[in-house]
Amino acid sequence: MLVATASISLLGLAAAHIGCSGHNIARRNIGGEHNVIYDKRQVDGSNVDVAAECAPYSYAPMANSKPKYPSIWVQPAALVPGDTEAAALFATINATVAQKVPNSNSPHGTLKGDWAGVNYPPGDADCWWTQTRCTTPAASLGLQPDITNLPEPETWGLGFDDGPNCSHNALYNFLQTNNQKATMFFIGSNVIDWPVQAIRARDDGHHICVHTWSHPYMTALTNEQVFAELYYTRQVIKEVVGVTPTCWRPPYGDVDNRVRVIASALNLSNVLWKNDTFDWSVGTNNITAADVTNNYQKIITAAGQGQYATQGLTVLNHEINNFTMQEFIEQYPNIKGAFKHIVPLSAAMNWTHPYVEQNYTFQSFDEYVAGTPASGAAAASSDAASGSASGAAGSGTGTASGAAASAASAKASSKPSSAGVTRPAAGVLVVAIAAALLL
Repeated sequence: MLVATASISLLGLAAAHIGCSGHNIARRNIGGEHNVIYDKRQVDGSNVDVAAECAPYSYAPMANSKPKYPSIWVQPAALVPGDTEAAALFATINATVAQKVPNSNSPHGTLKGDWAGVNYPPGDADCWWTQTRCTTPAASLGLQPDITNLPEPETWGLGFDDGPNCSHNALYNFLQTNNQKATMFFIGSNVIDWPVQAIRARDDGHHICVHTWSHPYMTALTNEQVFAELYYTRQVIKEVVGVTPTCWRPPYGDVDNRVRVIASALNLSNVLWKNDTFDWSVGTNNITAADVTNNYQKIITAAGQGQYATQGLTVLNHEINNFTMQEFIEQYPNIKGAFKHIVPLSAAMNWTHPYVEQNYTFQSFDEYVAGTPASGAAAASSDAASGSASGAAGSGTGTASGAAASAASAKASSKPSSAGVTRPAAGVLVVAIAAALLL
């Protein structure tokens, strides 16, 4: 495919608003490491008062963990000095990168997606999604295609990027009331900021994936920085939540073969999307709430016209702020009316063991749509969360009234297994007022 230099310049202007919106993330995580920390435990899931949800708090189980991780919200992440285990793993992976993609054209551009002056050669040897929407790497690399479509027809693959959001209780309560599971793509810095909110996702039975440490354009990073963005997010999710994810989504969709090789070496399958609601874009370039509602309607209309009669689709939604979460709640009945099934990606892809820890067993697609309960640790977590809520599954128009497990009980229910078997590669609602650091 011929890729003109002129097109890359235009792309540098447009792609800053593809996928997640970095400006929203920065606004929601004000202060980062400079925040004052208060010795208080986070409110439980029944509390949807944003000020209470987003009050900074300390979290005892992570009290001594700060030095093990990069600084939060500093782009890009890098190897932590003295982390010999990470350094050794990176050296091995770096050698694999040199062997598989010795002539990669990246890194290129900036952390914010400015590719001015970048001359990407014709032919798309790197399978660079941002430039060509390539999702199928060359077979010689041994990489799985990126996930965009889903094998089950008339199915909406439900996921939320950029969590955990401190004020997500109303959204999570709504999902719980409707017995609706989703895939949550978590940012490592947010997990450090809001660990109890991350734990709730597990306890509610949601599927958790990686969304990098600091949300940069990944093809602009060095090999070490790509590794650090993914590795430390995976590690902090494991430490806080008790599970090791095996999937990830690149911020802005920015991925190429070099980045894919590093992610694959970390046992992370690459999940993109088929349709974007552009929910994150309100307030940018004169985009209004009505525009986003119309984006949802376009997908819903396409479903009614039979465009998804042979396959399902992944849809890009966000946990990032007031509007994105509330808009999904309002659109949920319309989505249910247009699609036969709304499922997390774990079910859509039949990932019954979506974590390295094999004691977590999720539902297959057939089990999920039939309402067959999950088993193992996943079921125990979900049952614990459901038991603390009084709302039953409804039509999709109500709001939840019950509470999720408290921080203490959530942590106590974590029983990760050390015998991991890897899977084959294959908030409401205002913008959060402050980010909390754990020390």
